[in-house]
Amino acid sequence: PVVAIVGRPNVGKSTIFNRIAGARISIVEDTPGVTRDRIYSSAEWLNYDFNLIDTGGIDIGDEPFLAQIRHQAEIAMDEADVIIFMVNGREGITAADEEVANLLFRSNKPIVLAVNKVDNFEMRDLMYEFYSLGFG
Repeated sequence: PVVAIVGRPNVGKSTIFNRIAGARISIVEDTPGVTRDRIYSSAEWLNYDFNLIDTGGIDIGDEPFLAQIRHQAEIAMDEADVIIFMVNGREGITAADEEVANLLFRSNKPIVLAVNKVDNFEMRDLMYEFYSLGFG
């Protein structure tokens, strides 16, 4: 099976990709747009082997490279059996998150919503707003 990680820029896609893959394969930076192409790795989780895809952040804009990054993410979504939709709990829902959600609904694939950057119990309430995206 293939699992793709998608979301807007700087929500932690490459960090979780590296963690699941068990190696530092993707570059992790605080600068948006570092990951632009699809990055693949084999992975194992709870004794299940699968292939994992890291994608660049899908963002709203007219710049040509944004369209290319989005296209690469769409290819990953097509290849995937399951998609992890990563969002940033500290920043709340953005227009880019809603854009990604619309793409994912059209994919007709199983989606796992992952609310990232909610690091302690006091921040737990920040994740509930993301239920409004419709992924459970």
